[in-house]
Amino acid sequence: MVLTASLTHTSFLKLSSSFHGEASPSSSTSSLFTGSPLTLPRSTTLHGNQSLSRKHFVVFARKLAGLEEAMKIRRERERQVLTKSKRNPPLRRGRVSPRLPVPDHIPRPPYAASEILPEISSEYQIHDSEGIANMRASCELAARVLNYAGTLVRPSVTTNEIDKAVHQMIIDAGAYPSPLGYGGFPKSVCTSVNECMCHGIPDSRQLQNGDIINIDVTVYLNGYHGDTSKTFFCGEVSDEMKNLVVVTQECLEKGIAVCKDGAPFRKIGKRISEHAAKYGYGVVERFVGHGVGKVFHSEPIILHHRNNKAGCMVEGQTFTIEPILTLGSTDAVTWPDNWTTVTADGCPAAQFEHTILITRTGAEILTTC
Repeated sequence: MVLTASLTHTSFLKLSSSFHGEASPSSSTSSLFTGSPLTLPRSTTLHGNQSLSRKHFVVFARKLAGLEEAMKIRRERERQVLTKSKRNPPLRRGRVSPRLPVPDHIPRPPYAASEILPEISSEYQIHDSEGIANMRASCELAARVLNYAGTLVRPSVTTNEIDKAVHQMIIDAGAYPSPLGYGGFPKSVCTSVNECMCHGIPDSRQLQNGDIINIDVTVYLNGYHGDTSKTFFCGEVSDEMKNLVVVTQECLEKGIAVCKDGAPFRKIGKRISEHAAKYGYGVVERFVGHGVGKVFHSEPIILHHRNNKAGCMVEGQTFTIEPILTLGSTDAVTWPDNWTTVTADGCPAAQFEHTILITRTGAEILTTC
């Protein structure tokens, strides 16, 4: 389950009761690459009596031209999406049914007894051999539940029906659906359709042919959370949507590939951003990955965009990587339910997520089955 980034120093990630915090807005770059061509004299004097040769400026100009071309490609992609793609009507809130019961014998996470959103734990989730075994079990269950949920995706099925099926499978395994009651979240799974970036609440809306849907499953088993998500196709999906989903999954894989003991966390965002930029997709900065284990959400905060975040990975540590990519703007709007967050321009978004374990030489993906 993805988190919302904020600028507080004491808690780099701060969750409000509405999950509606904001990351620092990055300045628009598109305006930098418009205007007249660059023309320069043979040499130009700089501060400190330094001078740059025309050769140096040619190199700089070529780099600038490359960035300009990338921005042109992205703007053209956005224009095509907005004008040519046949998209389903904008999302509308359906009827949300009452929360489902959990048998008394199933252990609950501490927050389940309260509607208050928990603070983000500053404690990193680093495990001994017993903890790793428990993490593998919870993550394997989450992966099995997610795969099952994906088989239910088809036109006319409601997201509420998916929630009921997921809920039943989780409690049948003796586990608790982690989203249920987390800060008042009313359902057992997040279902985010089309332009919904994340935290979609299952309701009575029927899935339509051509939709994409992210299903985010987290289970609490034997005192440990396992967290994972995928974006699925519903019926016949446009090539634009398919490509977005494929590249988003590739971004997750490339982010995981840089992980190992001692690797800087900032490498994850760098690798994801580089790959997304090749296709002109936006990487959402507002939502981040997080430590996960005995605690649902903890440090480290995993940024999916380019950043200078300090800190390195440690063997035995578990956290999620969960990038969200968009076809258009990365700006977001949160609905009055304080959870459902959609793209500001209505363009589709896709997300994939894994819980990983850091090893001496790499990373083990725990949310597989």
